[in-house]
Amino acid sequence: MGFVNKRFLPRSLHLFLLFDLLLNTAGGEAAKVPAIYVFGDSTADVGNNNYLPENSPKANFPHNGIDFPFSRPTGRFSNGYNAIDFFAIHMGFRRSPPPSLSLSNKTNHQIMRGLKGVNFASGGSGIALDSMGSTITMTKQIQNFAMIKSNITARIGSKTADHLLSKSIFLISTGGNDIFAYYSQMNSPNNTGEELFVTTLVSKYGDHVKELYTLGARKFGVVDVPPIGCCPYSRSFNATGGCIDKMNELALGFNNAVRALMRNLRLTLKGMKYSIGSSYEVVLSIMKNSEALGYKEIKTACCGAGKFNARTGCTPNATYCSVRHHYLFWDMLHPTHMTSKLASLAIYHGSQNFATPINFKQLVEDEV
Repeated sequence: MGFVNKRFLPRSLHLFLLFDLLLNTAGGEAAKVPAIYVFGDSTADVGNNNYLPENSPKANFPHNGIDFPFSRPTGRFSNGYNAIDFFAIHMGFRRSPPPSLSLSNKTNHQIMRGLKGVNFASGGSGIALDSMGSTITMTKQIQNFAMIKSNITARIGSKTADHLLSKSIFLISTGGNDIFAYYSQMNSPNNTGEELFVTTLVSKYGDHVKELYTLGARKFGVVDVPPIGCCPYSRSFNATGGCIDKMNELALGFNNAVRALMRNLRLTLKGMKYSIGSSYEVVLSIMKNSEALGYKEIKTACCGAGKFNARTGCTPNATYCSVRHHYLFWDMLHPTHMTSKLASLAIYHGSQNFATPINFKQLVEDEV
């Protein structure tokens, strides 16, 4: 990306006064929390879908992972790391904890002592979507966590397990697929129907959070839904090539409702703490200030084919750009490694423009 003179960064992006961190982020510090537990969709998946049937959304093939260590396609929908990896790095880990379906008795000694954590996220999943076996639903992800917790408790005792879980971070990144599914089924959109959809979806989201709380979670890091109407896939269906405003309105309505939900849950669930990281605001800020941040392409995907490189996924036969950090999007839906790095920095260290009521760093450091 090169050097950017901090004096010329917009005030709305004052968090990028930490730009040196962006250029020099590295792991190796002592872990700041016992473990990270991750739930969500392809924005958070680090390989769970590799173990699912062929019709599941997958990214375990080139050109995915071209900028991952040793250019390995791991199942991440990215040319390198995703945001979960960078959050983990900020918390002192090497990268995201391993996918739950990869665990075996040989690899999970630390995990079964309540350390390091597990990533349960599954590409294609949603808050309320029934995937008919092609992905791991949020309900199933939480059931899988319950089994892990049971094993941890059996290994180290309930009191120690509860103590470690209360200090661990529970990351949730989901909702976009539910909105895509609703939008694709809308025949005659109206405000009443949209409000009912958001209300129902957020109610289910609350059920998931409360279930995790019952299982011992106390610190929740929530990543909201980005302006999905501006991703290359959405743009490819707009005759003008612009964003699909209705999709962004749905995402924004959902995000606002989740904020209200978490505020209310904080009042009723003793000891609960949370931070909501706004990928929505981060992506909008990048789009508005792309040149200052080193981006040269914010509409077209780096890897794909067709209009905006968004009519196919990033397959081995797809073309891909040579300078990935100039692109906002890696494929038709997902950000590049660099965008995820920038977003994680904003949400972890930034102001309330990008994370509220506290940022992820404060959530990590806050005592329960």
